[in-house]
Order: sequence, then structure tokens, then C-alpha cells
Amino acid sequence: YFKNYLTYVDKIKSINISNALKVEGIKTIVTYKDIPGENLVGTVRNDQPIFAHEKICYPGDIIALVVGENKKAIQTALEKIEVYYEELPVLSNPKKALNKDAPLIHPENNTNQIVHYPLRKGNIKEGFQQSDFVIEREYSTQFVEHAYIEPEVVVAVPDFHKDVYKIYGSIQNPFTTRRIVARVMALPLTKIRIIQSELGGAFGGKDDQMNILAARACVACKKVGKPVKIILTREESILESYKRHPYFMKYKVGFSKSGKLLAMKVDILADGGAYASMSPFVTWRSVVQATGPYEIENVWTDIRAVYTNNPYTGAMRGFGSPQIIFAQESLMNEIAETLGLNPIEIRKINGYRQNSFTASNQKLSKHKVSLFEVIDKAVDESDFIKKYEQNKKSIPKQLPDNSKLKQKQFILSDKDFPIDEKTKFKGIGLACSFRGCSLGAEGIDATGAMVSVQNDGSVYLLSGLAENGQGLRTTFSIIVAEIFGINPEDIYYLEQDTGTIPDGGPTVASRSTLVGGAASKDAAEKVRKRIEQVLIKERNLNGKAEFVFKNYQIIEKVSKQAISFSDACMLAYQRGINLAAYGWFKAPDVSWDEKKGQGPSYFTYVYGCQVAEVEVDISTGKVFVENITAIHDIGKVINKLGAEGQVYGGTTMGAGYGTMEEVIVNKGKIQNLNYDQYLIPTSLDVGKISPFFVENRDKFGPWGAKSLGEPTMEITAAAINNAVYNAIGKRYYHLPLDLEQIKLGKSLYEIKKNCVFARA
Repeated sequence: YFKNYLTYVDKIKSINISNALKVEGIKTIVTYKDIPGENLVGTVRNDQPIFAHEKICYPGDIIALVVGENKKAIQTALEKIEVYYEELPVLSNPKKALNKDAPLIHPENNTNQIVHYPLRKGNIKEGFQQSDFVIEREYSTQFVEHAYIEPEVVVAVPDFHKDVYKIYGSIQNPFTTRRIVARVMALPLTKIRIIQSELGGAFGGKDDQMNILAARACVACKKVGKPVKIILTREESILESYKRHPYFMKYKVGFSKSGKLLAMKVDILADGGAYASMSPFVTWRSVVQATGPYEIENVWTDIRAVYTNNPYTGAMRGFGSPQIIFAQESLMNEIAETLGLNPIEIRKINGYRQNSFTASNQKLSKHKVSLFEVIDKAVDESDFIKKYEQNKKSIPKQLPDNSKLKQKQFILSDKDFPIDEKTKFKGIGLACSFRGCSLGAEGIDATGAMVSVQNDGSVYLLSGLAENGQGLRTTFSIIVAEIFGINPEDIYYLEQDTGTIPDGGPTVASRSTLVGGAASKDAAEKVRKRIEQVLIKERNLNGKAEFVFKNYQIIEKVSKQAISFSDACMLAYQRGINLAAYGWFKAPDVSWDEKKGQGPSYFTYVYGCQVAEVEVDISTGKVFVENITAIHDIGKVINKLGAEGQVYGGTTMGAGYGTMEEVIVNKGKIQNLNYDQYLIPTSLDVGKISPFFVENRDKFGPWGAKSLGEPTMEITAAAINNAVYNAIGKRYYHLPLDLEQIKLGKSLYEIKKNCVFARA
């Protein structure tokens, strides 16, 4: 339980905990003074305190941790803590963060800029001069909450005999947590063991947030000498946790009369909030993919992330892609409209083909470029062209009057609605993307897996990657079972424990099936080869003998001799053969020129296209997503049910991002701290979802499998935005497309900021 006295941004003058310590049932109160090692930590940059003691940078900063026997005692003690502070200037507008007179969030940096990534290709000036048309547009996106159902939970347990601390919790990346906690505790890595519990959702939100929570629990555990458990309430969770980055994007594009993109200039500002978190990695992915899956000779891109006093922002499903896809794919439709083309034609003119060059001058030659394949299938499955042309003919003749927004108070009446009796209009929209698989040039891209076959034929499996609810355990079990010719049910998947498996990196970037699956396959194949060698020796077979592992049988191809898998395992055991193996997969090397933004950023890519069909009610502003047709080339489907589940979950999350979700922040303070005000989609908010998979096997993944988790989410909002235009003939440049924006032409944030507004 935390103590947080923040109004906005404050300098901490003093903290008095003496009266709180006298409360019956209170064991201790932990502050920065109790930390054995480092107080400032971070996944990328060490700028976030475990316990704030000099100043508060955002409302979620924690001053003290009250440890007690019961909630009542803790609440009483919280009220008796005295904190004296001095108010500081608040920087809540990221557009002002780089002004000379802007207050510095972290003065030691001499700037509020967290990171800047440039990308330069060709001659942007000549490209615009050669263009017949030039369009400039600005887009923006909102703060978004991860909205996992289970709030953050962590338990620290001491083992003083070995001077070891075991930490259990809903932790997304156990090895990162171990590294951070070890630094805070001033202990070697071997003294901190992270055991991952089942997660009730994460979506990137239980990454670096849990590192800090685990460190607090461990410090408290050391101080009281007993296990310490921390469970956040929903309000505490939303208050403290990081969000998806709001982006402010300026796009300038030049193109010819034939529709060929000749030049594109992109300027993006990301609100990083109070701490760097994953902003350096999130924004890097954005700069790689900011121009979309389109070949453009002349590109000039800049993306900057800046510090503010807003909630800090970090990893969330899509990781810097949903924002730029919303802008880029909306812009492509506007270009098509300018030239009298349909959305398919403009993408076919400019889309990546085999051997195309990306904005970073990477030649797409080492994998199948399937952009046109996914587009064609999406168009066919949704009957896109016919519906698109039909909807264009029936857009409303007029939209509601927005003039009342100028007033401080207003009441909408029937007179504000169009004269037409019809208020509901159908629309269809399309968006597509390419996405670099795994970590790319962001970091060390390797992981391992352990397979241990028992003498009765049952199997232990453990991966260096964490199961976050995405179905990793099932998929890896399917891979290993396929190698041994047994059922996945015969594989016992061991819990994630940093003490039993080497560091396999974070479970992010939709990398699990590709790299973790490849490592699991490698481990199983090593054991299988040992079993084969035992059979060759026992039967005096040719060393080149081939075996088929299927239906719990091992059959030699030529002689047709068979032995059960369990008997073969017992035979190997009796011959003293080790049937445990460690598998490893290291991704091919990639590179990135930081100054020019050039290089082969990822070793392979996936391609996706989604079609959204919506119904827009202009009398209420409601956008209902009736149907989503999702086409994704994922290399090879390993777990079909799991893959379909990714599409259902990802597109629903994307629909929420596109139509209703927004964390309202005022001077750094969150206004909607629970799900009664922060809206997320339910099963009644999205209609039919139709997943289809294209399989172009990649040489690196297990049997050719690549990535799926994030691509399913990142395209949906852009497709919805294009569908809304097709329905009512009006374009929108800010997410979400909620009731307020559609009906009144302003976002909920702008309305709440400028008006007295009641929403029924």
C-alpha cells in the first residue's frame, strides 16, 4: 500500500512517518533510505525512482510503502504520514517540452528530449518539386490504458539461509525484473529468483512497471524479514502504470498524377511522460515503419520522444505501430480520393513487391513479400469494391451542427440533427501494414528452451520466454510433440523461473513463436537424434537410417520395424543416454545507422490487411464495428485455435483503440481511474470477426512460422477510420472516433477541457 500526496508536481521538502509507525498492526514503512543499492532504475535509461524523495514527476510516483498486518491498519497509518512539499511548474503539453522556457523534468539531462531518430533517404526537396500534388496533414492519438483484468500483484519471499529472495508475481519479463531487483538490492543475479505466476492479462503493461513493484516488495521483505505481498487496486494500477504513447504526427506527401508516391516528410512527437521507460525502443520501431509498406524514393522522417509531467508511456501491443498506421493508412485513402482512385488501386501502385527497398533502404529479398496477396484476399473475402462504391452513393447530405461547441454550456436537441430521417450509414474501410518480426536492431535477439524426456516417454518443457496469456506454452508443446510423434497433453510445461533457465530476453515484439518456437524445436530435435542413434546401434542399422515418429510409434522407413516411443525412451535410459537437451535460437544479424536511419532493421517481416465494416449513427455519434475481415501472412500456422484467438483479441483491442478508449489527463493527473469512466469494448461492441491466414514459410521460424500477436491489433483503427469516411464523407484526424468526435467534431478531452459536459 502506497502513500502518494501529489496534487500535480511537487518538490518534497520532508516526510514524517513517526506517527504512522505507532499504529497497531504496522510492521514498517519503507522509503528510499531503506534501499541497499540503486534507487534510480529503468529498462533502458536509469531515470525512475523506486521511491521518490526529491520531487514528484507525475501523479503515480510513490513516496513510501506501508507494510502492515491488515488493510484497516495500513489505511490508518497512511493518513498519519505527513509530507511537506512545494509546488513546481507543470509541463503537460508535449508540444512545449522542447521550448527554451519549458521546465526540465530531469534537469541533469539539460533537455526534455528522451530520444530522436532521424531517417534520410534520397532527396526530399527534389521529390516534392517533381510531384504533381502535395498534401499536408496532421494526426494525433491518445493515451491508452492496457486494461488487463488482473491488476499488478507481487510477493517477495526471503530465504535468509541462502541469502536469496524469491519473487512471485504477474511479471511479463522475469529476467528484466531480476536484473532491476538485483541492482536495487545490491546483490548478484543468482541471489534473486523470479518465478512467474499466471498472468491475468498484460499486453505489454506488466513489463517495466513490475520491475519497480517487485523491487519495492523485495526491499520491504528484507526490512521486515517476512514475505511481503503487494496488490494494487484498480485505481492505483491506472494511476501508477504507464500508457500507450500519444503521438502528434505531421505528414507531407508528394505524388504524381498517376498515383506514384515521390516524396514523404514525416515529423512525429511522442509524449514519453515522466520517465523514459521503453520510449527509445517504441519510437525506433515507428521510424522504421512510418511510411508504411510503400516504396518511396525520397523520405525524410524525424521522431522525437519528450519528457512531460504526464503519466509515463511504454510498451503496449503494437509498440509504436498503431499510431503511425492510423496516420499513414488514413493518408493513403485521402491520396486515392484526390486522384479519383479507389483504396486498392493506390496501394497496388506503391506497395512493396519482391526486391522492393524500404525507407531505410533494406532490400526485401530474403522472404516472401506478400502485401498484394493479403490485400487481394481481404478484398475478395469482404466484397470490398462493391460495398465501397455502394456506400459512397449514400453518404448523408448534411451532418449535425457543431457551432454550439463555442458555448460554455449547451444542450443538444432534435434541431441539431440532419433533416434526413435516415441517421445510420454503412461504411467499409481497409488498412494494411508490414511489420518487422522480433526485436530487430533493438537488442540481443536470442532465446533458449529446455526439453527433458523421461524414461516413460513423458516430457518436461521449459522456455526462456514467458507465457503472458498469448498461448506460448500450448504452441511450444505442439512443436515438441510434433518432433516426438506424441500428443501435446503428454508434455508438462514447467513454470518460468529465472533460476532454472538462462536469460532468453523479453517476451515482446511478437517474437515467441518465431524465436522461442525455433529454440524448442532445436532442443527436441537434439533429443530425438539421440533416441535414433540408440535404435541404430541396437538394431545394427545403417547410420543413415531414417525414422518416422508418429502416433507414439517410431518406425524405421526401410525395415518398417516399430517400437513405441515410451519403450525407446526406456531403452535409451537403460543405455545411459541423456535425454535432456538445451535448444537455442539466435536471430540473424541486422544493423542500423543511427545518424541516417538506414540499414536492414529486421531479418524478416509479416504482412497484414484488415477490412472494417461499420455503421455510423450521426444522431448519436456511435460507431459500431459490424464486421472485421483480417488477413495475415504469418509464415506457417502452428496453433490454429491460438492464431484465431490472437485475431479475435487483437482486432477487438484495435476497435477499442479506434472508437472509445482514452485516458483523460489534465495537468498530468488522470481523470478516469476506473472502468466506469475508462471504456473498453465488450462482446457487444464488435460484430463478426473473420480471420484468414496466408502461409509463406520463412526459413528462420519453426516450419516457417513468424509473428501474429501485434499485427492483429495495429491495423484495425486505421481501417475503421477509413470506413467512417466511406459512411459519412467526413475525415477524422484524431483517435478515438468516439461519440463526441463523430457527433460534435471534437474529442472528449477537448470537450471536457473547454465545456461543462454531461455524458449519459
